[in-house]
Amino acid sequence: MEYLNAFLCGGLLCAVGQIFIDRTQLTPARILTGYVVAGVILQAVGLYQHVVDWGGAGATVPLLGFGYALAKGVAKAVAEQGALGIFTGGLTATAGGIAAAVVFGLLAALLARPGYKR
Repeated sequence: MEYLNAFLCGGLLCAVGQIFIDRTQLTPARILTGYVVAGVILQAVGLYQHVVDWGGAGATVPLLGFGYALAKGVAKAVAEQGALGIFTGGLTATAGGIAAAVVFGLLAALLARPGYKR
């Protein structure tokens, strides 16, 4: 049942993003940024944890999950370090994902042949 919930949750989040791309004038970059901000806001008000509990990886892997991880990291760091945690918590919580994105981006740049789309 966990796999089904993850599939449904992730699929629904991605379908909503695709609808925004198809039906609005928003660029994909703005939609993706909006997803991160929405994840932060939903976690800050305590709603996204329920989605994570139900959807598992389907809720934590998309960009809403990145915002959720940022907000959760900030909350933990503020509890441990005080106001300094506002600046360090989000990056500490997401450092692994950020590092992976940089490394895999570099590998893709080294292995892929650049070219222009026609």
